[in-house]
Amino acid sequence: MSETKELIEKIKEGIQQKKGKNIAIADLTGIEDTVCKYFIICQGNSPNQIGAIVESIKEFTKKGVNSKPFAIDGLNNAQWVAMDYSDVLVHVFLPETRSFYDLEHLWADARLTTIPDID
Repeated sequence: MSETKELIEKIKEGIQQKKGKNIAIADLTGIEDTVCKYFIICQGNSPNQIGAIVESIKEFTKKGVNSKPFAIDGLNNAQWVAMDYSDVLVHVFLPETRSFYDLEHLWADARLTTIPDID
């Protein structure tokens, strides 16, 4: 398994650990001039849950693949937190913020994989 695929798996596990919902993975590898290879988009129900999801992702990626984000932005108000893992950008949203920005449709050419919620 490639390093990027392993990283995506650990990010997904970190999201699920804190009951993040509506996980979508956008594969941007077939699109030219993108900022990364994959977007992972998910949501939490409150700023506190979003903070917990971000911490969980950091923990899972550090332990699982010895990787940490180059940058994390948005934790102050925790309505939309972006985590930069170079080839993978993680977006953790509040539901209404996610609907507003609608990243899944912004990257309509991307191959989208949705992960079923676990509860």
